[in-house]
Amino acid sequence: MASTLKASVESVQRFFGKKTPEEMVRKWRQEINAQQRALDRQKRGIETEEAKVKRTIKQIAKKGDIKTCKMLAKELVRSRRQKDRIVTSKAQLNSISMQLQHQLSTLKIAGTLQKSSEVMSMVNNLVKLPEISAQMQEMSREMMKAGIIDEMIQDTMESLDEDEIEEEAEEEVNKVLFQITDGLLGEATVAAGNLPTEAEEEEEEPELDEMQRRLEALKS
Repeated sequence: MASTLKASVESVQRFFGKKTPEEMVRKWRQEINAQQRALDRQKRGIETEEAKVKRTIKQIAKKGDIKTCKMLAKELVRSRRQKDRIVTSKAQLNSISMQLQHQLSTLKIAGTLQKSSEVMSMVNNLVKLPEISAQMQEMSREMMKAGIIDEMIQDTMESLDEDEIEEEAEEEVNKVLFQITDGLLGEATVAAGNLPTEAEEEEEEPELDEMQRRLEALKS
């Protein structure tokens, strides 16, 4: 029993090199904290752009340009979904950090870090998130070598094509429009609406395109 425990400890020490398991856990937790802060910054950036889009929607709604309003409202829907993913990801990062802290307590008794299916599941989910994918892939490789998690099967991030977004977002888009325009558009909007002239479209298009690009940049 003693020889087996000694072999396990030596194996862990060979992986960690000069760093002890305690130091590696602290390193991982520091990286997790940095990722949480990065997600917070991205969320604030999305919210700043959303505020600008909302103001633009109100201005365009007064002109009766339903088509452009719906286009921008769909961007808001996508942004809100992105913020939901960020909130969920932050919660998972926090759970991993707590699990790692628990590993330190286990280390004192077992002499080695323990395998955790819960950590593996959360890391697997976070690897799929574009915002922190690279950092989580690197952390997962280190955790695999340390024996905390098994090798993961890389699933592709689930995504909806444009037709699915069009269908699933329509009701949500109408709700967004209704809220932002104080009922002028959206749930209470009649089927027909005044469309802008070609001159108006050409004048507004560059600004709207730039707004969409900023939102996309924040989400990628």
